[in-house]
Amino acid sequence: YDAIIIGAGVIGAAVALELSRRGWKTLNVDRLPAAGHGSTSNSCAIVRTYYSTFEGCAMAWEGYHYWKDWPDYLGVEDESGLANFIDCGTLITKTEQNQYLRPILEMADRLGIPYEEWDIDQIRERMPGWDLHRYGPAKALDDPEFGEPTGDSIHGAVLFPCGGYVDDPQLSVHNLQRAAEASGAAFRFNSKVTAILREDGRTAGVELEGGERIAAPVVVNVAGPHSSKVNAMAGLAGTMKITTRALRHEVPHVPVGGNYEQTSGIVTSDSDVAAYSRPAAGGSILIGSEDPPCDGLQWVDPDDFDRNISDRGKAQVMRLAQRMPALGVPNSIPGVVDLYDVTEDWIPIYDKTDLPGFYVAIGTSGNQYKNAPVAGALMAELIEYCEGGADHDAEPMPFRMKYTGEEIPVGFFSRNREINPNSSFSVLG
Repeated sequence: YDAIIIGAGVIGAAVALELSRRGWKTLNVDRLPAAGHGSTSNSCAIVRTYYSTFEGCAMAWEGYHYWKDWPDYLGVEDESGLANFIDCGTLITKTEQNQYLRPILEMADRLGIPYEEWDIDQIRERMPGWDLHRYGPAKALDDPEFGEPTGDSIHGAVLFPCGGYVDDPQLSVHNLQRAAEASGAAFRFNSKVTAILREDGRTAGVELEGGERIAAPVVVNVAGPHSSKVNAMAGLAGTMKITTRALRHEVPHVPVGGNYEQTSGIVTSDSDVAAYSRPAAGGSILIGSEDPPCDGLQWVDPDDFDRNISDRGKAQVMRLAQRMPALGVPNSIPGVVDLYDVTEDWIPIYDKTDLPGFYVAIGTSGNQYKNAPVAGALMAELIEYCEGGADHDAEPMPFRMKYTGEEIPVGFFSRNREINPNSSFSVLG
């Protein structure tokens, strides 16, 4: 093989597709039984165009076009069918926490991303089931002021009509796998990497559990929540200024009552109640946390964590119910618990490393699903740039996007960058 990609989630499969289309002979190795069976399978798969940084917005705007163009981008049939992109729009409230969206709208104007500003009357007309009081900052359930309004109304909202969600994130990875295989890529499952091989001072392949060795001059770490463990195998612990850790997150999946289509038929992001949501099958809604300080963060060992919905999930449901009173709060809350792979500033690392031939696309979980096809193209170009003799550390590669034509500096995602103070420091990225 020319390259071994550790991980077959949405970004790992996208890297395989882009490299294989450039003529590389690739192998994805994954410890699980099929593509997309890790944290990707439990992604909310939201596609939105707003981030806290220009580079994040630019990638997301480019990513939107991949999802809109999904069948043509893949160019193959999949016996399991194709994942559907539900282009329903995304609505984000203006809050003090997001500076009333002024920075985001400036970036949207610069990139040509369409949006509509809604005042309170427009929100009341378009979302008649919403309670428009302010409730922020978010509080813990045991706070005696939980659920008590802190102001007469929120400050407005912005609709980004270009956005929505993918109905089956796991199927989307299978689609990428089939497209990559059509270009010659190979995938191997139920195979755990236990060592990164070296020869003459550079990467030489991987060793699997059981002792089998597979040779390749390039290895790409796209291992999601296990990324830090894979970096340690490569002898790279302590060599990066930006690091990754596995963060436990809960996403309740609950039925809703009342006039659902008028209250939650779109994706929402509401920093005032510290919750985001998207529609789901059967008149249900998925509810994620925007990581308010009162909740704290749960860093865990990716091989040993509790997969049961806890009071944290209940708090997420009840916070969203402040905005959507029709939302039911079941006695037993169903949902999923999985892991994000998170850096100190919640911005991913797309980079080379100090070990020649070893590359990383890590720190991506939670807010990079939508960007996966872009990340695949970026990583393929970066690998060819570096393997062609360029010094990406000294001369960071620029990356021009094929749909929007926007160019961004890939050094923005460097492993050795300073922590970005403009980040939301949350799942919003």
